[in-house]
Amino acid sequence: MKAVVQRVKKASVKIEGEIVGTIEKGFAILLGISETDTEEDGKYLSEKIANLRIFEDSQGKMNLSCLDINGDFLVVSQFTLIADCRRGRRPSFVEAARPEKAISLYENFISILKQTGLKVETGKFGASMVVEIHNDGPVTIILDSRER
Repeated sequence: MKAVVQRVKKASVKIEGEIVGTIEKGFAILLGISETDTEEDGKYLSEKIANLRIFEDSQGKMNLSCLDINGDFLVVSQFTLIADCRRGRRPSFVEAARPEKAISLYENFISILKQTGLKVETGKFGASMVVEIHNDGPVTIILDSRER
């Protein structure tokens, strides 16, 4: 499971011109799920992200987590994170989880984040979405559950 975590001042996701999720200060999370991922991968990543200390403290050091600042989460599924671009010019998505498996793991990831008590907004799994991200810093972290 891969996640691109962006520290944001605000972020939103639209489907067919309608805003379906919006947050203020927190993390915009683009989540990619592969065929080999399990609920353990989702648990690991969600806990890692909730406790990721990339917000500045009073001395300007990245020392605070989303939990510390009472931030928000916007989670958007993005199977293209699982793309394999090693051969040719067209990405291969054969390692991306099939929707039947991926939606369950996506929902499990969201459920674990909600247990923090912080605001969690989402896009819609499988929908064509427009994501507006106001990256703060910019700070962007890439996490892969296979690299623990």
